[in-house]
Amino acid sequence: MPDEVPAPAEPRRHPLGEITVEAVGGSVVGNRYPANFDVLHVDPALPFAAVADGMGAGEGSRRAGTTAMGTLVAQVRAAWPDVGPRQLRAAAAGVQSAVRAAGAGLAELTGCTLTALLVEPDGGQGWLLQLGDSRAYRLRDGLLELMTVDHTAAWLGVLHGWYPADSPAAARARYQLTRYMGHPGEPEADLLAVSLRPGDVWLLCTDGVSDQVDYHLTRELLAAPRPEEAVRDLLGATLEAGGDDNATAVIVRVHAATPH
Repeated sequence: MPDEVPAPAEPRRHPLGEITVEAVGGSVVGNRYPANFDVLHVDPALPFAAVADGMGAGEGSRRAGTTAMGTLVAQVRAAWPDVGPRQLRAAAAGVQSAVRAAGAGLAELTGCTLTALLVEPDGGQGWLLQLGDSRAYRLRDGLLELMTVDHTAAWLGVLHGWYPADSPAAARARYQLTRYMGHPGEPEADLLAVSLRPGDVWLLCTDGVSDQVDYHLTRELLAAPRPEEAVRDLLGATLEAGGDDNATAVIVRVHAATPH
């Protein structure tokens, strides 16, 4: 039987200049794996959230996810409030090195995806950091957009017309990651500057969410009055779809700053 969705925690709220952001996350194991190899972080003190998804169901997967998240959190906190492209690229490189070191003694793949959103202290700029096939979406004025690129052979194949998106070949290629934390070539993460406007809703999620909950339902659920309701309902939708993967979602909502 599918596991139940635990009640999400209260959202973390961060006043930042002319905006306030609130963030909340949750995760479910699903039916496929014996444990949860996803890792999420919603920072209690900083406007910063991230999700990671281990590759496989072994010790390498567990170690990669926990090492990647712990290293990224430590790097961001150490750099704050001086956070920008230089610091975030250095942080991503540090995560790569840490995951590679964590897997050095294991005779199995040690790798994970990593997707993070960090807002600068004045609220004027946000940064997405992306490696792998976890995703970041933005709901703005009723339009839900995928803001990140999947680093998979499937993404390349569908984009360049090698095979149809719903073909068996595309399904197989979904599991062929071209970039990830722990990759022997230590590839760089994508880094994207984004704006944040009152009314925006951001979703960071592992592929257990994006593969099981379709676009229209995701857009509908993100419009829930409270972000913790949206997290609960998104994770519930993954279980109703079969719970075929660990599923993790973090929602970040942007509000106008409360007048003093």
